[in-house]
Amino acid sequence: MSQKPTIEQTLKLRTRLKNKKPKFRRQESWRYKRVSQVWRTPNGIDSKMRRKVKGWPATVGIGYRGPRKARHLHPSGYEEIIVRNVDDLAKVNPNTQAIRIAHTVGMKKRAEISVRAEERRIHILNPLPEEKPTEEEEAGTEEAAAEGTAAEKTGKTEKEAEVAAKTEAEGEKAANESAGE
Repeated sequence: MSQKPTIEQTLKLRTRLKNKKPKFRRQESWRYKRVSQVWRTPNGIDSKMRRKVKGWPATVGIGYRGPRKARHLHPSGYEEIIVRNVDDLAKVNPNTQAIRIAHTVGMKKRAEISVRAEERRIHILNPLPEEKPTEEEEAGTEEAAAEGTAAEKTGKTEKEAEVAAKTEAEGEKAANESAGE
């Protein structure tokens, strides 16, 4: 009695088979710069590649195909679904499908889609990048934290602390000017 392979097993099998598969290159692409490496079927009547002569590169064939269960699956094991708006999320099954937000979607709608997807626990294959604060922003937050602690020590609000600091600076200026006369 044979057991049915799981999706994880078929994905591993697919990667193992893919490593064995040759890189299919267009005939004579290694010889001429003007011929790109993108695969094209050899057609010539004297073509050695078409006739599968020994020593010539392999041609594309049905035997190189991957396992049926693993076809059209993302390496994570989810089926990819392209989403263009929030309404498309209603058609997604979070257990077997993951979404890829279309490249034409703007940042505003992309953010809304990602929030709704997180609510439904849908895996996003191209999520929004997390913004890391730059060194300038980090320095600004440290200064603000230091000012906030000074305001907390005096028991005043932030505005009151700012006003007190300004009046203190003005008083020092006046004192310096009178000392200079």
